Amino acid sequence: MSQTESKGAGGAGQENVFSEEQLAKMRAEMGLDKPFTIQYFHWLERVVVHHDLGVSLISKAPVSFLLKTRIINSLVLNLISLVFITIFSFLLGVYFSSKAGTRTDLAATFFALFFHAFPGILLLILLQLFASVSGLFPVTAYPDFPISEAPAKFVFSYSYHIFLPLFASFLGGIGGTMRMIRSTMLDQLGMPYIMALRARGISERRIYLNHAFRNTLNPYITGSANLLASLFSGSLVLEIIFSYPGIGRLMYDAVMQQDVNLVLANNMFISALVLLGMTISDILLAIVDPRIRYGKN
Repeated sequence: MSQTESKGAGGAGQENVFSEEQLAKMRAEMGLDKPFTIQYFHWLERVVVHHDLGVSLISKAPVSFLLKTRIINSLVLNLISLVFITIFSFLLGVYFSSKAGTRTDLAATFFALFFHAFPGILLLILLQLFASVSGLFPVTAYPDFPISEAPAKFVFSYSYHIFLPLFASFLGGIGGTMRMIRSTMLDQLGMPYIMALRARGISERRIYLNHAFRNTLNPYITGSANLLASLFSGSLVLEIIFSYPGIGRLMYDAVMQQDVNLVLANNMFISALVLLGMTISDILLAIVDPRIRYGKN
């Protein structure tokens, strides 16, 4: 709220600070002179009734415009990470459940626990240090040219830039998910219906894939209801360290600059992701398990 102007005669600089009357007028124009609860309900009315997220207090740009450009980048990054974590977690969890008690299973469990407990920020810093020293990968996670300039080149360059951040996200997320699927598979394999299937002479491959594996989907789907929202929240450190233009980095800057409109819009977006995740979870549970169906009795 201050500006510096140079005086013409002596060339000396003089710092001109806004007066108390000017500050009070600006607070009144922005609505910052009212209690926080009143400010929040005014913001809520503007969003619900007028479908307007407001204007950034710092850049003076519409909040919807700032979010739209960053949400797409974060969606692409987190959806790619979610797909890889899910696929490899199921493959490794089912495989190591068949090797329970062996040295291979013990080694896999050790590395899963190690990377699950390893600090994510330290892993990201080490990978960025590796990229800087070796020169094999860029230290930033986004190309230096827009997709409109060369779409095909952008896709290859984007894949090259996000390899290390995705690798760090993969190592940090696969440990807990793989252990959950492995333990659920072992729990299902000890059930009486599995013994009955084996007594009927059904092959182990069919027991694993058609019966035990299907029943492991229920706890995974239930536990992953908040996974999408947690991925967006967890990518904050990644976006800051690797200079990725995502919504997490935008919200970090908004919090540091006390940009209220941007922070409230981010909270609304994360809450919408939680509701969306719960809705998708309920739908998938009804599809996977015939016992969970909503309809007339």
